[in-house]
Amino acid sequence: MNGLITPPAIATDSAPIDPRVRVGHVHLKVADLERSLQFYCGVLGFGLTGRLGDQAAFLAAGSYHHHLAINTWESRGGSPPAQGSTGLHHVAFVYPTRAALGGALCRLRAAAVPLSGASDHGGSEAIYLRDPDGNGVELYWDRPEKEWPRNPDGSLKIVSKPLDLEDLAADGSSAPPVQQG
Repeated sequence: MNGLITPPAIATDSAPIDPRVRVGHVHLKVADLERSLQFYCGVLGFGLTGRLGDQAAFLAAGSYHHHLAINTWESRGGSPPAQGSTGLHHVAFVYPTRAALGGALCRLRAAAVPLSGASDHGGSEAIYLRDPDGNGVELYWDRPEKEWPRNPDGSLKIVSKPLDLEDLAADGSSAPPVQQG
C-alpha cells in the first residue's frame, strides 16, 4: 500500500460548483516569520493586517482581512520539502493590469530576487519565483477574456511562450503609484 487515498470515480452527472466560489486565502508554513514578512511585505508589498506574536501573521493587498497567512506552528527553523515530494506547486497572485505586474517585476529586481521563470500563456503573462522558504510564487495578470487564444472548437488554448521581461519592466516603470485603500 502506498498510503494514497483512491478518490471515487469522478461523477459527470453531478451539479457543478457555484461559479462564484473563489480562493479566499492561502496559508503557508514558514521557517522564519520575520524573514517571510520581509519578503511578502517588504519586497512584494503586501500589508500586515494582523499578527499572533512571533508565530503567525496575516497579509493583504488593500483592505481585505487577509489574502495570505504565514505561520511557524509546525515549521519554525524547518527546511523546504524535498524535490519530488507532493505539496503546493505555487501560490498565484493576480495583478489588475500589466503595468502593475511590471511594477512587481521592478520591485523584485530592486531586491535582487531571482526569477525561476517567466511565460506568456496567451490569456495571461506570468513571472515565477521562490519565497525564502522555497515555496513557489506566481505573479500574473490576465488579458481581457476576448483576447484569450482559442482552439478551433472554442476551448481555451493553453500556451507557454517566453515572456519579454524588458517590455514588462518598461510597462511597470511607467505605471502611476499604487493608491492604498
